[in-house]
Amino acid sequence: SADGGRNLSLDSIPMGLPMSDPTAWTTAMNNLGMAPMGMTGQPLLPDFDPALGMMTGIPPINPMMPGLGIVPPPIPPDMPAVKEIIHCKSCTLFPPNPHLPPPATRERPPGCKTVFVGGLPENGTEQIIMEVFEQCGEVIAIRKSKKNFCHIRFAEEFMVDKALYLSGYRIRLGSSTDKKDTGRLHVDFAQARDDLYEWECKQRMLAREERHRRRLEEERFRPPSPPPVVHYSDHECSVVAEKLKDDTKFLEAIQTLLTWIERGEVNRRTANNFYSMIQSANSHIRRLVNEKAAHEKEMEEAKEKFKLALSGILVQFEQIVAVYHSASKQKAWDHFTKAQRKNISVWCKQAEEIRNIHNDELMGIRREEEMEMSDEEIEDPSEMKETEESALVSQVEALKEENDSLRWQLDAYRNEVELLKQEQGKASRDEDTTKEQQMKLLQQALQGMQKHLLKVQDEYKKREVELEKVKEDKLKIETLLENLKEQESSTSRVCVCSQEKECPVEKTLSNSPVKSEREVLLVGIISTFLHVHPFGASIEYICSYLQRLDSKICTAEVEVLMTRLQNTFRQELSGVGASLEKRWKFCGFDGLKMT
Repeated sequence: SADGGRNLSLDSIPMGLPMSDPTAWTTAMNNLGMAPMGMTGQPLLPDFDPALGMMTGIPPINPMMPGLGIVPPPIPPDMPAVKEIIHCKSCTLFPPNPHLPPPATRERPPGCKTVFVGGLPENGTEQIIMEVFEQCGEVIAIRKSKKNFCHIRFAEEFMVDKALYLSGYRIRLGSSTDKKDTGRLHVDFAQARDDLYEWECKQRMLAREERHRRRLEEERFRPPSPPPVVHYSDHECSVVAEKLKDDTKFLEAIQTLLTWIERGEVNRRTANNFYSMIQSANSHIRRLVNEKAAHEKEMEEAKEKFKLALSGILVQFEQIVAVYHSASKQKAWDHFTKAQRKNISVWCKQAEEIRNIHNDELMGIRREEEMEMSDEEIEDPSEMKETEESALVSQVEALKEENDSLRWQLDAYRNEVELLKQEQGKASRDEDTTKEQQMKLLQQALQGMQKHLLKVQDEYKKREVELEKVKEDKLKIETLLENLKEQESSTSRVCVCSQEKECPVEKTLSNSPVKSEREVLLVGIISTFLHVHPFGASIEYICSYLQRLDSKICTAEVEVLMTRLQNTFRQELSGVGASLEKRWKFCGFDGLKMT
């Protein structure tokens, strides 16, 4: 067994070899200039000095000294290898010829812990192999073959490098010279499935550790996720409504409100609550506009301060340049030395350059202000009327929007009042006083909103009246222009007809209510349209049909033409109250009988 081979007594060894000296291998390593290493990789002798090529404090050692020490790491190829004779208990190892090339080895497999040992003596046993190779490190297993070779598996990978050091040594068992007791060792890397499996496991473990480390790094640099948005409830709705009224918590509350709306929390039951929150969000628009105006005002003030400071700096620069110019005059210039004159002239040039730069900057600021003022003052006189009309239209539209928003606010307040009334019956007596105060406040706010609504409605009516007046004036001007054009065309036609002797026909046409061929076509188209609508149609409906044929037709022109032809078209009122509507009907058949 292996233990028996390790504990061989001195009597069982032939020729009575002496006990092994543990410093033999250390002697070989010392001769090579290497620090002797122990089994754990620690130096055996801490005071080893490689520069001296020997160990301090130890007398010279005989190369023939028996014993086996620790196998050193592989020798670099550029270092001369001087191997020593190694004496063991049961055998002796003789080094190879140093002039021969080093023994060849195969490519090292990944995670190799197993070596192939060939050239063993025929009489070699596992005990002798263990005795030789156990100094290289912990031996896990030995698989010996009958053909003078074996495989040795070590505990660690670095032990294989120590075992390769013995490749090329000649081994002799005891003092026998028999061929069966001698051999030449050949040590090489061996490929074992156990070594490959352990190496792959180690690689997988390292890969897992690397992935875990990278994941920790990514999580450390990943930005924090936003806080989760709470689910909708009546309590959370009231909390968000209070936050919406607070300027400092408005951003958080508006994000919550947006998330709720996108989730689809709005329904018939919660619509009033969401509308009140949206209304609160709308009230912040005025605050934001005021903040923007305040920032713009601060920016204008900063510009003014900068302009004043720049003008003050320019004044000081002018004074400094004036000092330089006065010093350059002959009265004072003659009393300065050449170096002083040179410095004064250089300083004067620098001051003038800096002054010019600042002056250009100030002039640029003033030029920009003048351009802004001129853009505001200059307006095109030809577009004055159109701008006035568009301004009136925009004001009317703005009043309409404000009127609608006020109505919506009134509806919201009414809904809140109804909710308060419903909750008033359920609440206790202690809450009655607070609800009454809320009711009073809401009623006061409602009254104020109603007054404001009435004012806005009055202004809206006034604006509508003004807009109608403008439209009527515009229609009158257009009708006058059309009359003038028609008169010019009629005069030209009368002249032509007089030459062709058809004056009676033109006179009848001029006296008739239809004054042009275009109006005749319009009368025919309108009559056909109203004949299909026996119950009549509004002027807007008729004009929408005509504008499909000719987009230039206006409502006023059609209405004036139809009022002139009273025997052909008749206007009637239909409906009651707010649904009262004016309808035009075709009465040409009755008018034909009357005429």
